[in-house]
Amino acid sequence: NAKALAEAFQAQLSARGFRSTRQRGVVAEAFFHMGGHLSVEEIHDRIRQGTAGVGPATIYRTMKLLVECEMAKARHFGDGRTRYEAYEAGGHHDHLICTTCGTIVEFENETIERLQEEVAERHAFVLSHHRMELYGVCSACA
Repeated sequence: NAKALAEAFQAQLSARGFRSTRQRGVVAEAFFHMGGHLSVEEIHDRIRQGTAGVGPATIYRTMKLLVECEMAKARHFGDGRTRYEAYEAGGHHDHLICTTCGTIVEFENETIERLQEEVAERHAFVLSHHRMELYGVCSACA
C-alpha cells in the first residue's frame, strides 16, 4: 500500500539523518500509488492535480533519496529522461520499450534468465546483476 511505503520511506530518512518532510511524504506516496516507470514530470503532473504545491526540484531530490534508500530504481531507456520504478526485492524483470510511443512493458522469462546464467558460467564470469531492454515497435504503433 502506497501510504505504508511512504511511511517506511519517512522512517528510513529519519534513521539516515535526513529530515522527514510533508513534501517528501507526498512525493513518495504519489510515486508508490502511481506505479510503473515514472519520470519526475509525470509525478509532478499527478501531484499538481492535488493541492500539494511541490515543485520538480523537490520531486527530483526525493526520488534520489528513494533510490538511495533502495526503495526505487532509476532507469534510463534511451529517451534522455530518467524514469523511476519501485524496487521489489527478488522481483527481477526485464523491459520491452516502444521506440515510437515510449510504452514500456515489463516481462519475466525463466528460460532467458537461465540462458544468461549459462552463458556467464561458460565464460567463467560471476554475475552480480544484469539488465535486459528490448527496443522495437509495440502492436499499437506497428
